[in-house]
Amino acid sequence: MELYAAQAFERGIPEIALTDHLDFMPGAPAYQYSSYARRERMVRDAAERWAGRVTIRFGVELTYESRYEDQIREHLRTHSYDYSIGSVHGMSDGPYARERIASFVTGKTLADAVAPYFGEVALAIRSRLFDTMGHLDMVKRWLVPWFAASDFAAVPELYEPLLVSLVESGMALEVNASGLRHPTGETYPGPWVVRRFRELGGQRVTTGSDAHLPNCFAFGLEEACEIVAAAGFDRLTLERAVDRGDLVLPERFRGATRSRP
Repeated sequence: MELYAAQAFERGIPEIALTDHLDFMPGAPAYQYSSYARRERMVRDAAERWAGRVTIRFGVELTYESRYEDQIREHLRTHSYDYSIGSVHGMSDGPYARERIASFVTGKTLADAVAPYFGEVALAIRSRLFDTMGHLDMVKRWLVPWFAASDFAAVPELYEPLLVSLVESGMALEVNASGLRHPTGETYPGPWVVRRFRELGGQRVTTGSDAHLPNCFAFGLEEACEIVAAAGFDRLTLERAVDRGDLVLPERFRGATRSRP
C-alpha cells in the first residue's frame, strides 16, 4: 500500500482505491484469505498517513458468480466499502480454465465462446450490486490464441445488451488498462465499446490499472483516460453516491472531449 500511495503522490494522482479481490467459491485464491476487519484497518491507517497528499479509498473487487449472488448480496449488506467493483473471472471449474479452454473453444464461433462469460456479466449488471462493472470483456485475454481483439469489434451486437443494461443500472463502466500489458493489446473494453456506451447514454466511467504488483501501478492509465475523454467523458466517477463527487479529468484530457465531432 505504501508503494502504491508513494507512486500516486509522485505522479500527481490525487485519489486511489485499494480493491483487494474477494471470492466466494471455496478454494478460490481470494476466498477468506484476509478478514474484512484487518483489511479495513490497514487501508484506513494508510489513508490517515497519506491524508493531504493522496486520498485512499477502501474498496473491494468482488468476483461475481450468479451461483453465489445471495452470498455476495449479504456480504455487501453487512460490510461497508467506499467503492465496489463487480468482476467476472475465469474460475477453476469454468470453461476458461487453462486445462479445458482449448477443448471448450474448438469449433465454436466467437459468440458461443464468449457466451458463458457475457452471460455472467449480464447477471452481474442486472444485480445492481456494485458501483462499477470491472473489465467488461476480459474474456478476450483467454481467447487470444483463437480470436483477436478485432474479431470482437466485428460483433458489436454481443455488447449492445450489456451496455444498454449497464446504462439502465447506473453502474460505472471501468476502462481497465491491464489489457495493454497482455497479449490482448487493448483495454477491457476497447475504445469503440466506451464510445458506444456514451452514445447509449452512459454517464459514469472510471479507469483502473488493475495493478496486482507495484511495478504495474498506473500502467496504461494515461491511455485509459485518453479513451474516456475521446468518448466524450470529462470526469471519472468512483461511486453512485453523488454527494461524494467525481474526479474531473486533467485539462490535457478534457481538450479531447471539446474537439470531438
